[in-house]
Amino acid sequence: MPSSKENPPKPRSTRLSFSLFSLSLSPAPSAAPDPLLPLSSSTSSSRRGAWGHGVAPAEAAAGVGGGNLRPSRASSKASRHASRQDSVLMLSVPAAARSPSCCLPSSSSSQKPGSGSAKDLRTKFLALSSGALGAGLIFHLSPLSSMLPSASGGGPGGGSGDWGGFGGGGGGGGGGGSGGHGFWSWIFSSSSAMAKMDEQDASGPEWDFHGLPANLVIPLAKLSSMKRYKISEILFFDRRRGNTVASAEDSFFEMVSLRPGGVYTRAQLQNELETLATCGMFERVDLDGKTKPDGTLALTVSFVESTWQSADSFRCINVGLMAQSKPVEMDPDMTDREKLDYFRSQEREYRRRIERSRPCLLPEPIKKEVRQMLREQGKVSARLLQRIRDRVQKWYHDEGYACAQVVNFGNLNTKEVVCEVVEGDVTQLVIQFQDKLGNVCEGNTQLGVVRRELPSQLQRGHVFNIEAGKQALRNINSLGLFSNIEVNPRPDEKSEGGIVVEIKLKELEQKSAEVSTEWSIVPGRQGRPTLASIQPGGTVSFEHRNINGLNRSILGSVTSSNLFNPQDDLSFKLEYVHPYLDGLYSSRNRTFRTSCFNSRKLSPVFTGGPGMDEVPPIWIDRVGVKANITENLTRQSKFTYGLVMEEITTRDETSSICTNGTRTLPSGGLNMNGPPTTLSGTGIDRMAFAQANITRDNTKFVNGAIVGERNVFQLDQGFGIGSTFPVFNRHQLTLTRFLQLKEVAEGAGKPPPPVLVLHGHYGGCVGDLPSYDAFTLGGPYSVRGYNMGELGACRNLLELAAELRIPVRNTHFYVFAEHGNDLGSSKDVKGNPTEFFRRVGHGSSYGLGVKLGLVRAEYAVDHNAGTGAVFFRFGERF
Repeated sequence: MPSSKENPPKPRSTRLSFSLFSLSLSPAPSAAPDPLLPLSSSTSSSRRGAWGHGVAPAEAAAGVGGGNLRPSRASSKASRHASRQDSVLMLSVPAAARSPSCCLPSSSSSQKPGSGSAKDLRTKFLALSSGALGAGLIFHLSPLSSMLPSASGGGPGGGSGDWGGFGGGGGGGGGGGSGGHGFWSWIFSSSSAMAKMDEQDASGPEWDFHGLPANLVIPLAKLSSMKRYKISEILFFDRRRGNTVASAEDSFFEMVSLRPGGVYTRAQLQNELETLATCGMFERVDLDGKTKPDGTLALTVSFVESTWQSADSFRCINVGLMAQSKPVEMDPDMTDREKLDYFRSQEREYRRRIERSRPCLLPEPIKKEVRQMLREQGKVSARLLQRIRDRVQKWYHDEGYACAQVVNFGNLNTKEVVCEVVEGDVTQLVIQFQDKLGNVCEGNTQLGVVRRELPSQLQRGHVFNIEAGKQALRNINSLGLFSNIEVNPRPDEKSEGGIVVEIKLKELEQKSAEVSTEWSIVPGRQGRPTLASIQPGGTVSFEHRNINGLNRSILGSVTSSNLFNPQDDLSFKLEYVHPYLDGLYSSRNRTFRTSCFNSRKLSPVFTGGPGMDEVPPIWIDRVGVKANITENLTRQSKFTYGLVMEEITTRDETSSICTNGTRTLPSGGLNMNGPPTTLSGTGIDRMAFAQANITRDNTKFVNGAIVGERNVFQLDQGFGIGSTFPVFNRHQLTLTRFLQLKEVAEGAGKPPPPVLVLHGHYGGCVGDLPSYDAFTLGGPYSVRGYNMGELGACRNLLELAAELRIPVRNTHFYVFAEHGNDLGSSKDVKGNPTEFFRRVGHGSSYGLGVKLGLVRAEYAVDHNAGTGAVFFRFGERF
């Protein structure tokens, strides 16, 4: 076997092909859930993909996978045949492990039925990450059709690890990987086989001493066919440039499947040389060995790089869904005229192919950048084409087009280089329902409910985008109907270059009920948590979801703070939710809700000021009905409007109706002539009013820290319906900004950025205002450092706050300053409860704190009194 290979002369117009991608799977490490994205959970179960075992890994933190794209190996015989017969240069690289790949992050979500609080968490949290047994979904550049027959098998998919993932849909199948030689068989083999592989990896494969003098250059033909040679070093020698470079520093390193430290036979080395000689990247290539004293061989790949005439124009076309051209064999006995006619027919066929292609998504600035590369280079070389390929694919993958691959370069030896890209066109969208065992079944949910949540980029005719898959997961998860969700792209067997998007869903049980007991913890003196009562409270809740498969639901709950005597304090809520009010297929997204309720809360209006003796509490009972319509204007904005009819009763601590607030006199008696508790003066008010609310929330999570902006405007309008015919307009505006102070790399385990929070809240009321609906100042969600309502009750208020959050390990430390003011409106509240309970109507505070799970531990300074105290608060301030 000669150690040198030289290609035949090239025709005038040639085409360098990277070959169309096919799908296989390779293992990838597990990844932690991305804290920036919502979380979910599912039980771990194995899955066998349609193209190999396993599922896609969590590259959630990384966004889009497939960074280093390298040409794959095709059959050396096929490559030789192509280059010698039809003059279409095929790039063929014997490196399955280093072939161009399109890594898809996992995209699955799961949730478990549970209580209302669990459902809230499901709505807020969604995982796009992988379990510990996740596997990467790789698009290798090898002929797609050659992979399809090997995909066979059987059972359905299911979750993998805790998170599931993009990829590996459908039934189990054959081995993945380039070459199709049992890669997945040993990955998922028995433990004894795995132990054997581990033992072999630890000791290293066996190899033979070359038995020759050191520093002897030896051709491949002189090597023994009976020995296994260990390669200690691989060098590249560029004959045209006349220099030797380390293999890792040369772009042609990816063309070679040999690796330092590997053990190879002479036949394998000869096959490597054959493949390099026929890949179209070299005009001439040699492979020589040099003996080392330690018995190993050092290989030198000496080559003359293929070059073509200079070009100054660049065109990018989308050849996805187009049939791959089948070259006509060229008879070696052709005359020169027949060969010329053959080459001309090939050029005409390629021009027709260009005319039938579609424009690619590559923007003009990238095309200009490539044209500049062509002008600066002069002659077109194989290295330049690799750089162009990498730049084009980098743009696609950075933009989320994870399935896009450069497959060909055409029109070489002309003034225009044509870059052929398979962008990953979606040809089919499949929605499957699965039972608990992962078997395909008939679902209760109507398909239109799911389809309306899918982004357009997942529909047929669009190019698949990884971010669209993540958005689909978030949208479907927000329905609250499914315990597990998977979005799996796979190659279309009927349309070469196409992508089938499979969405697999496991439905939650339609009916659920729950009983819970609790002891209520309320802020005590100076914010210290104390038990509201030694007697336990409890809640009985039930839910019937997804009625008629249209996501309609009935929810109910009954709560008592004293299970021993529930009749003394019993509240309930029954709600019906009817989404898609304008029809399932209407673009208008409106949801109708109606509920009846009975609740009891302690009023902060009737609270004593600083230094005042404890004031007898006033409880506000509300019973009524409410109906509203919520319209989602955008994903970030919603508008709610409706009617409220309620009866309000004020009661003292003995549950008797109370008409006036009271306070303790210096003599120990009670002053019963406090502010009236209701508009009617009887302790009972009845009224009906309209209510509207518009919210725009553009916040997001960056490594667990919330950033963005949130605006809320609420309006209550009374029309004179009810006791004393109340007419009023009560309005509130809240503006909150979460300003990211430093750019950070996003991903699992990455530190969150420091954040500055700016907050403003204005409230006002015109017309009739009952005391229980007055705005209150002070408390953990108003002005920190004060108890609820400690600063006053007013018609108008203004609150300003600033908070600086500094991330520390697994949490954050913060400093804050706040101010609240009644704008002189306390005296306009009926009975002036602010003056009666000796409150000042304004106040400021500042302090610092640290977040400990759900608890905020804060030290706040009351600026009015000049004293500080430690507070423990629950939940978020903003």
